[in-house]
Amino acid sequence: MLDPKITTQLKDIIAAQPYPLAFATLSGSHIYGFPSPDSDYDLRGVHILPIETIVGLNPGKETIETSRNFPTLELDLVTHDLKKFMGLMLKKNGYVLEQLLSPIVLHSTPIHEELCAIAPACITRYHSHHYLGFAQTEWRLFSKQNPLRVKPLLYVYRVLLTGIHLMQTGEIEPNLVKLNQKFGLEGIDNLIAIKIAGAEKSETGTIDLEFHEKVFTRLLAELELERDRSHLPTDPTAEPALNDLLVRTRLNP
Repeated sequence: MLDPKITTQLKDIIAAQPYPLAFATLSGSHIYGFPSPDSDYDLRGVHILPIETIVGLNPGKETIETSRNFPTLELDLVTHDLKKFMGLMLKKNGYVLEQLLSPIVLHSTPIHEELCAIAPACITRYHSHHYLGFAQTEWRLFSKQNPLRVKPLLYVYRVLLTGIHLMQTGEIEPNLVKLNQKFGLEGIDNLIAIKIAGAEKSETGTIDLEFHEKVFTRLLAELELERDRSHLPTDPTAEPALNDLLVRTRLNP
């Protein structure tokens, strides 16, 4: 649960955005289940460009990025225009679906609700590529650091288990605590406890790198296996529904 004062501050920031928002949610460690006391707040959302910026000579911003430090929080805000976000949904991008379906919703509209209903038709077996590539990147970041740190290692496990679970069930689940209730990996709960209790850049202490590398390699292979035997479609089927929603939104702002 977010501190009510933090929630109020985040909602004030949302209300001050230059374009109306279809939704705003939290992403990052807050939905992954392991925020540190000093974790920043990754706010993600979709804005609606007014029709005059769509048809005129002065186009509005398709993407708005803001990083700000306040006395009580550090904020990273990214919103995309509705059309751009829909394009990302159709590109087999697991990250945008996690943002859309985040359990921590700070602002919602009927457009958000409709996007959530359409989202399952965007999921394909090739979303596995997103999680495979993300996991390999996070492993490189983790294994090259000295001293080793908790955060990138937790990201490795979070990404791999989210990907495997998605291939098995067709459902997006970004929370590592919930995922490990299913997968039961050794040592994960302890790593999460270290991350939650410490600073954002906590060190792991005496970590068995060889052990975690073996688990990483096994999970990587398991994700590939689950992809190959998944019953998920090879292509998204959501484009007509997304197009209909976009047209209705543009014509009836």
